[in-house]
Amino acid sequence: MHYGMIKEYDIANGPGVRVSLFVSGCRNRCPGCFNPETWDFQYGEPYTEETKQRLLKLLGAPYISGFSLLGGEPFEQENQPVLTELLKAIKKAYPQKDIWCYTGYVFDTDLQEGGKKYTEVTPEMLSLIDVLVDGRFEESEKDISLAFRGSRNQRIIRLCDMR
Repeated sequence: MHYGMIKEYDIANGPGVRVSLFVSGCRNRCPGCFNPETWDFQYGEPYTEETKQRLLKLLGAPYISGFSLLGGEPFEQENQPVLTELLKAIKKAYPQKDIWCYTGYVFDTDLQEGGKKYTEVTPEMLSLIDVLVDGRFEESEKDISLAFRGSRNQRIIRLCDMR
């Protein structure tokens, strides 16, 4: 897996000050995407054990509220196994910090058993995410007044409340 960027201080992709990882690879290719360079699965840097350790260290700062996972697309089949291991490490080290994940896929269909992005690790990955923002970015639904999402069709789903 590759990643395009790590934001050490992100206030746009979840509440509080967060650490954010923008993974590479996305088959959605939404028109108007704010991050089209991350559609390429080889964009950016290779994700390594050192990357994981850097993220864990950054999350240790007391002013960091949580972790946000964006893309590209975290739920591409190629990305899910690596990200599941990262999320497990974050939850183990910082159980009090929340995890937000942004996906262009739809929770109810694409990420459920039989869905187009469902893999053997999808249930575990979802179990580690507190808040999922789902749905493709739709330029015709763009609304800059929305908190933590880019278009009106996207939903903020509190997975932690569903467990």
